[in-house]
Amino acid sequence: MPAAETPDVRRGELLSSAGVCEYNAVGGLQDARQLDMLARMSGKIEPSHQAKSAHHFGDAMRREFPLLVGLGTAAIFFAGGSQFVELVAHPAAMIVVFLWLFAVILWSAICVVRHADCLAIKLGEPYGTLILTLSAISIEVVMISTAMLHGANNPTLGRDAIFAVVMIALNGLVGLSLLLGGLRYREQYYNLQGVNSYLNVIMTLAVLGLVLPNFTTSKSGPNFSTEQEVFLIVVSLLLYGIFLLIQTVRHRRYFMEPEDVAAPTSTHHPVQVRSTAFHAVMLLLYLVAVIFMAEKFAIPLDNSIEQFHMPQAFGGAIVAALVLSPEGLGAIRASLENQLQRSINILLGSVLATIGLTIPAVLTIGLITKRSVTLGVEGANLPLLLLTLAVSVVTFTSRKTNVLQGCIHLLLFAMFVLLIFVP
Repeated sequence: MPAAETPDVRRGELLSSAGVCEYNAVGGLQDARQLDMLARMSGKIEPSHQAKSAHHFGDAMRREFPLLVGLGTAAIFFAGGSQFVELVAHPAAMIVVFLWLFAVILWSAICVVRHADCLAIKLGEPYGTLILTLSAISIEVVMISTAMLHGANNPTLGRDAIFAVVMIALNGLVGLSLLLGGLRYREQYYNLQGVNSYLNVIMTLAVLGLVLPNFTTSKSGPNFSTEQEVFLIVVSLLLYGIFLLIQTVRHRRYFMEPEDVAAPTSTHHPVQVRSTAFHAVMLLLYLVAVIFMAEKFAIPLDNSIEQFHMPQAFGGAIVAALVLSPEGLGAIRASLENQLQRSINILLGSVLATIGLTIPAVLTIGLITKRSVTLGVEGANLPLLLLTLAVSVVTFTSRKTNVLQGCIHLLLFAMFVLLIFVP
């Protein structure tokens, strides 16, 4: 009788109490290894997903850090009341506060550009540009109204700020955008119908609001009478509303990139696009922070001009530069990416919104508070304004631009800066 064969464990042969069963060691080990590998993989997948989420959250927090700085600055100045901004007796401290608010507002304005760019990607043109323009105009209205209502009556502050916006946008930023775009692409193309629509409304409202007061006789000086101010408020708002209807509904294609324009050559896009709701909420929060800080910034700005005897036009230029910073950055970036139509939409849209919305706002504040408002542009600035409008029409008579037009607009901007200090 043959001896019972001892189970060879190395071959995977096992005896159980229920009987003898064969176990394939090789197959068992393979199954075990597969199960172990799956277990390890499942263990790695979950931490990887968590790490990825944590990375996105940390990246978002780093990107939105300026919001914390802006809200914190606004909270500090509102909690401190007027003791931080009314520092006329301490010029050094007043300058520090001025620079602090200017830097934080500018930093937040850059973030406004970023979220407006994301909304432009999500919603398409011209809605993204329109959001950016209206955001900047709301900042401008708050700053001008605060400065108007602070201290002694300055009837020319609103006019100086509006005129500075026109000069900086139509000459400085348009010139820089055309110059940089021309240097990179030699020639850039745009939609002629859209630019003509902008310039028609800009020229009409600019002449009515900034030139005509010099020639009316109902009231002495470059001022409108009450009836004329009410008429200008109504027609400015009505014409701007009609333009928005044309831009967003009836002739939206006029304000989009021409079909024969090549796609942007830039393959790197630093903007990380998230949901529409996220960018809308963040843009609103940044805008609220900027408006709160702009209200406080107008006070040391007005005090600095009075304390250091600077030209009144300088205050308007500072307000205009700060207001146009988000739009200027967005326009220059679009021009460098061969999106000249978007750059034009931003810059000409800001000028149109300034004339069509800020002038009515300034006049309304003057009527309510019984303060005199001077709108007529005087002295050497008057022919400079008319020359700027004429050059803008000539620049955008064809469908393409080059560096020459950019240099001409920058020359006019240099003259504007010179006339501030040497009128």
